[in-house]
Amino acid sequence: MLDIAFIRENSALVKQGMLNKGEKDNSAVDKAIAKDEEWRNLVTKLDKLRADSNTKAKKIGELMGQGKKEDAQKIIKETSKSKEDIKNLEQEISTVREELDNLLYRIPNVPDESVPVGKTEENNEVFSTWGEPGKKDWRKPHWDIAAEKNWIDFDRGSKVTGAGFPFYLGKMAKLQRALINFFIDEASEAGYLEMQTPYFINENSARGTGQIPDKEDMMYEIQRDEFFLIPTGEVPVTNFRRDEILSESDLPTKYAAHTPCWRREAGSYGKDVRGLNRLHQFDKVELVNIVHPEESDQELEALRDHAESLLKKLNLPYRTLLMCTGDMGFTQTKKYDLEVWSPGQERWLEVSSCSNFGSFQARRMQLRFKDGSGKIEMLHTLNGSGLALPRVVAAILETYQTESGDVSVPDALQSYFKENVL
Repeated sequence: MLDIAFIRENSALVKQGMLNKGEKDNSAVDKAIAKDEEWRNLVTKLDKLRADSNTKAKKIGELMGQGKKEDAQKIIKETSKSKEDIKNLEQEISTVREELDNLLYRIPNVPDESVPVGKTEENNEVFSTWGEPGKKDWRKPHWDIAAEKNWIDFDRGSKVTGAGFPFYLGKMAKLQRALINFFIDEASEAGYLEMQTPYFINENSARGTGQIPDKEDMMYEIQRDEFFLIPTGEVPVTNFRRDEILSESDLPTKYAAHTPCWRREAGSYGKDVRGLNRLHQFDKVELVNIVHPEESDQELEALRDHAESLLKKLNLPYRTLLMCTGDMGFTQTKKYDLEVWSPGQERWLEVSSCSNFGSFQARRMQLRFKDGSGKIEMLHTLNGSGLALPRVVAAILETYQTESGDVSVPDALQSYFKENVL
């Protein structure tokens, strides 16, 4: 959520930011400014009524002390009406504030000035590349390899649950576990505190990180208990500090968590979702940084560097994209995507997004810190995948396959396998 004071002072910037992010209607900005003015006028009116009521209460006390009960009774009658007016005004203020908040929740974050303006993924900029993408030649796509080795069972997953919920068998289950341990161990060495999180969240948590209102259709909902299954570990991890005031000396605070993730991915179909390319349930290691506002830009680059280092250690060629405004998302102010090369499909596969949210999430969650002078300010939040497993697994199967049909174990994972071939 953006600060209403910021919106008032930068309305043109916020409106243009909405259009740049693909929002067709930016009228919420003017509506929010008008609603805020209405709210502030009502608060001023309430303050005056309360001040008048306090003055009258003091006067009543003086008159009663002087024995002037009749004069006091006249004022008491007036104060009875004032109390009712105050009560009604308080209710009106509460209603107007709720209307204002609903408008603010629907205004996206403003893109950083370094973000390229564009409408689609075609307008994303290649920030960097690493490694030499291999050619397809004899390499097979990962779904063929997995089928031949009986490593992934999509059909039985569909029978038990539905499409997009595969079973991982034997060495493929072990590869998943090895990758999770590798990613968590690397995060721990980089200063992240490992945590295990709840896999269900309530509506306040979904609203805090910006899934509501924006991505309701993406999440699976447990209606009876009013829970959502987490679409990403970002939600429980970031909300861990919701409604808290941190000390400046605690910053930066960094967490790493492995979680399964559930996404409905409505409307996804075609070759881009074949095999492990797009699932409804998948595992991911999430990295969350809670930082001082002055340090969030450099922390984003450090977060990106860490995610890239994992791909380098796995020796998987990749490229890093700086996402354009229209392909960035509702909540981010700046975002990088890391895409690994899939030689069996001859295409790039996204395996990580590293994002800076500024104070956008923190304001929703009232996540603050107290600086050295005692002033309380909003924190900045960042998160990134370090990494998401399915497409990393796909890239490993396709990159490390041999002409004989085997798949070698990457050097970085051999300590978890103690063997060279899957």
